[in-house]
Amino acid sequence: MNVVDSSGWLEYFANAPNAQFFAPAIEAGKDLVIPSITLFEVYKRVAQQRGPDDAMTVVGLMAQQGDIANLTGSLALSAAELSVRLKLPMADSLILATAEEYRATLYTQDADFAGIPGVKYIARSGS
Repeated sequence: MNVVDSSGWLEYFANAPNAQFFAPAIEAGKDLVIPSITLFEVYKRVAQQRGPDDAMTVVGLMAQQGDIANLTGSLALSAAELSVRLKLPMADSLILATAEEYRATLYTQDADFAGIPGVKYIARSGS
């Protein structure tokens, strides 16, 4: 199973320099889990940059690629524990907790995740 964080989706949709790193995880749809917070983050960024119609198109494409993992009480508590232990922001904690719940590999270019077991990290291009 795979989880791609928001930065990875944005990189993929923009066909930016690290897009090929995320492509195999995104395109292996039956093995892809999409945290609901990722839909929020991607929609928000695309809406800010290109408008709500493009944002809705993008999240619609995301939903077609894999299974959406909704936020549950137990997932929220797992994320809170990760946030405290690893000093991660809320959204990052929810994404990592989702990956752990599904025993998925998390693909990211967010440096907050570097060195965490179960994470495949690539530095942002130009970093």
